[in-house]
Amino acid sequence: MTLREYQERAALTAKYPDAGHNPIYPTLGLAGEAGEVAEKVKKVLRDNGGQFDAAAVAAIRKELGDVLWYVARLAAELGLDLEDVAQANLDKLASRQARGVLHGSGDER
Repeated sequence: MTLREYQERAALTAKYPDAGHNPIYPTLGLAGEAGEVAEKVKKVLRDNGGQFDAAAVAAIRKELGDVLWYVARLAAELGLDLEDVAQANLDKLASRQARGVLHGSGDER
């Protein structure tokens, strides 16, 4: 499946207020789901001594799927193709690597 196909199929399950014209809802959902990923990882540190067992990985996988859904929906709400977003990100990182500025901070390095 391509990212474009995923984005199209995710749209079929987009049932929220003013879907198609509401970037706020998926933005808030994305923040919440990213927090759930962090919470699962925190519990691995607290309860499993930092060891990611099969159960922890399975739980994180589910949450990452939710993150992906919200990313796809936010991109769609903003009129962005998820494949274009992904390619632009890889291009940005390749440029930083070529210029030796992968490390550091700031969006425009």
